[in-house]
Amino acid sequence: MHPDQVDVDEALVRRLVADQFPEWAALPVERVASNGTTNAMFRLGEELVVRLPMRPSAAADIAREQRWLPFLAPRLTAAVPEPLGVGVPGDGYPLPWSVLVWLEGANPEPGRPAEPELLARDLAEFTTALRWAEPADAPPSYRSETLTDRAGSVAATLAELYGVIDVGAAEDAWEEALDAPEAEGPPVWIHADLQPGNLLVSPEGRLRGVIDFGCAGLGDAAVDLLPAWYVLPASARATFRTAVGADDAAWARGRGWALSVALDELLYYRRSNPVMADTARYVIAEVLADHRFYRPVDQLSRRPR
Repeated sequence: MHPDQVDVDEALVRRLVADQFPEWAALPVERVASNGTTNAMFRLGEELVVRLPMRPSAAADIAREQRWLPFLAPRLTAAVPEPLGVGVPGDGYPLPWSVLVWLEGANPEPGRPAEPELLARDLAEFTTALRWAEPADAPPSYRSETLTDRAGSVAATLAELYGVIDVGAAEDAWEEALDAPEAEGPPVWIHADLQPGNLLVSPEGRLRGVIDFGCAGLGDAAVDLLPAWYVLPASARATFRTAVGADDAAWARGRGWALSVALDELLYYRRSNPVMADTARYVIAEVLADHRFYRPVDQLSRRPR
């Protein structure tokens, strides 16, 4: 998927664990099937998981999660990974890595969760709880910029996607998002990547856990509206929006975030990760349909350009 991707396998994980965590050396190692793009996951026995970045740019996520997950965990309404140890480069693997407690659950299918209304409320509770966590000395999120800051890259991405998607409709939806008033007040805690692969649901369809906090930090709460288009069907979006308290401006910004992230993913993973690309196509289609459904942003108080 990446030109700088580091290859990992079960044999490497066994060596790393035996060398650095000998107390777990006898536990079986099994790769976790995943469409993830930045980390490889390996079950270590029944209760643990080893997480290895697949590219150097993801290595900084290890320290962020080790520092902030213990702080956030008791403040949230769903389980999050519990860090148990940090490994160092070794046995030919050049990056830091981590061992965490395994969380049970399945990833929801985009637009087809088992209990969309219940999941919508669970997601709203989680994002609200996260938003109210004390900022203190929290770092900026990986997605802490404004939509305006992303305008140049979005324009370049759209230019590359002519013939792949309805670029004209996407440009209209993107312009609407840019016209939405910016967030008022200080930035708040956000996960910033609430996509299906980072959500764990129970067999009953309830939100059980949220993983991958490498993008987490302070930013616009509208970024955490992503699951409205990445996870929920149109029929459950109103429930999510009401429960999370998103006004018209926040909803327009959230739709813009979902669109811009999905555009980047479609362009980058179109030929290397079919599942990510298919999800991105789904999200783009849902954003464009949602854009047509809600009243245009010129009925809001438009922010000055």
